[in-house]
Amino acid sequence: MYKLAPSILAADFSQLGDALRAVETAGAHYIHFDVMDGIFVPNISFGMPVLKSIRKCTSLAFDVHLMIVEPEKYIEPFAEAGADIISVHWEAASNADHCIKKIKSLGKRAGLVISPNTPVKDILPFVGQVDLVLIMSVEPGFGSQKLLPFTLNKAEYLANYIQQKGFKTEIEMDGGIDMSNVRSVLDSGVNIVVAGTSIFGGDIAKNVQGFLDIFASCEGAL
Repeated sequence: MYKLAPSILAADFSQLGDALRAVETAGAHYIHFDVMDGIFVPNISFGMPVLKSIRKCTSLAFDVHLMIVEPEKYIEPFAEAGADIISVHWEAASNADHCIKKIKSLGKRAGLVISPNTPVKDILPFVGQVDLVLIMSVEPGFGSQKLLPFTLNKAEYLANYIQQKGFKTEIEMDGGIDMSNVRSVLDSGVNIVVAGTSIFGGDIAKNVQGFLDIFASCEGAL
């Protein structure tokens, strides 16, 4: 099943509650949070108080992407704030195995993230332990970038590996995805699509439905 995870980084924060309700009503599956610390990536976004304050606005799962150094220190606070899925960067975690076990011990789904230039082979020993692998299709830390085509090859390689091993690990992709290229993303083996500007830039309900229509057509072709 294909899933849509609108990224609130692109939403209007003055009307965030309304935006969350709009994407849920329209049929989105997750809410994606890009948490940036200004160290691992140049920008700063938001932290636990934002998650906690808007948890009551939607019943959708909170998909939290930690673009921060020493993510192991913040796993429990984000879980307590309302995260359902917590993903840490392979490049930032000093001990990925510890992070994964910590997330799962809190009853949350665990994800491992790789930046565009990180080889997929680096994380293969952990693929069977996590619920999802998030492949960044742009450089982490900035919105409104264009999707890097070579990242689709990485998704395809990972999808084949998962199938060969019989794992149930999902593949998520984040960065530069819109309705003009999402079919290629799905064809590469991705089943969770993160979209920001292409959801919140304009009519939210119409944009969500546009993605869902493409999902349905691709699922029908399988």
